[in-house]
Amino acid sequence: MTATSVLLPVNQFDHFYRGGDRIGALRGGPGGPQRPEEWIGSTTTRFGQETQGLSALPDDGYLRDAVIADPAAWLGPAHVARYGTDVEVLVKFLDLGQRLPVHLHPNREFARRHLGLAHGKTEAWYVVDAPPGARVGVGFAESMPLADVAAMVAAHDSAGLLASLRTREVRPGDAMLVPAGLPHTVQEGVFVLELQEPTDLSILLEWQDFAVDGDRDGHLDLGFDVALQAVDTTAVTDADLDRLVVRREDIDRAGLTSALPREADAYFRAQHIDTRAGAVPVDAGFSVIVVLDGAGSITSGHGTHPVAKGDVLLMPYAAGDWTADGALVAVACRPPAPDAPEAAR
Repeated sequence: MTATSVLLPVNQFDHFYRGGDRIGALRGGPGGPQRPEEWIGSTTTRFGQETQGLSALPDDGYLRDAVIADPAAWLGPAHVARYGTDVEVLVKFLDLGQRLPVHLHPNREFARRHLGLAHGKTEAWYVVDAPPGARVGVGFAESMPLADVAAMVAAHDSAGLLASLRTREVRPGDAMLVPAGLPHTVQEGVFVLELQEPTDLSILLEWQDFAVDGDRDGHLDLGFDVALQAVDTTAVTDADLDRLVVRREDIDRAGLTSALPREADAYFRAQHIDTRAGAVPVDAGFSVIVVLDGAGSITSGHGTHPVAKGDVLLMPYAAGDWTADGALVAVACRPPAPDAPEAAR
């Protein structure tokens, strides 16, 4: 397919935890009860799958194949010179009908050594909806010997693992970076837009009440002796979590605002767009534009697209600079800039 701006169809599918009705309501997808994720603008497949997870284009081809066929048009020459044909980011909706199990994602060094992959899975959450007082757990509250972690996993000690985490309240409009290696969980009822490195790498530390056999499927086919080497066992303080969070008061403003802490720039970018004070110009580059509220239009060298809440517009580099107008709130999910700093891990 020619690299052109296009509205993406919904890409919701079954998973081992419950949820998905809010995705269905927002995006016109099938909803739940066991489809808690939508992969958006995805060139990434689920772990061990050939095509599941890939985003389809209106011509029935996959975005992945279109990018490989013409990477400069989709991603831009400078992106290709720095990163090759990899889009570098995967965007998702997660609608949690039950809490996420305590799990973690390996960093790049671990992924290279043990899986032969260029990316780990640092991720970030922009909170679309959450019940009052909703909390996430990110990192161990106290330094944890790896042997103790392994013992809790072997004993299926969900309560112990949950109690070991540092927790933080999150509100709609907040955003948070979650570095690879940190064990984490998210409370039932939270609905997030997630940006992450383009892999499907999760290591389960517990799986109580989930439709998955973690003893068999929770360790990336490496065995827990190897997989648990990916765990960051250092203590995470409240101050550490403060540095990973951008509060909604610092995001929810007219114009174009970065929604993530600076540390995220090495992995991906989330640009919050609010047209309440007028049109918002955005520089050229591959973007997955998720409209979260209102309605308006997005205009580029490829023409004008009317958009409304729930729409996702895929914008290639070849469309040039673009402008959002009307009365809308959106998040443009983007790869790291070609001159971004090197990822820490």
